[in-house]
Amino acid sequence: MATISVRISQKLKKEMEKFKHINWSEIMRNAIKNEINNQMEKNLAKAVLINERIRKKAPKDFNSVDIIRRFREERH
Repeated sequence: MATISVRISQKLKKEMEKFKHINWSEIMRNAIKNEINNQMEKNLAKAVLINERIRKKAPKDFNSVDIIRRFREERH
C-alpha cells in the first residue's frame, strides 16, 4: 500500500486527538475513494450531456446502421 502525508493545523490535530478511537487513516481513505467516485460520476454525466448535444445536432432520419454497412462494404 502506498503512503501519503497530509498537513493539518495544530488546532485540528488537537481536535482529532480527542477521538482516539477513530481510525483517521481509514476516514481519509474513504474520503479519497468517495471523491474519486464523485469525479467519475461527474465525468459520466458530462459525457452523457455531450452525447445528447451531438445527437440533437444529427439529422432526424440519421441511421448509423446504414453508414456502418456502407463503410464495411467499401473496405472489402
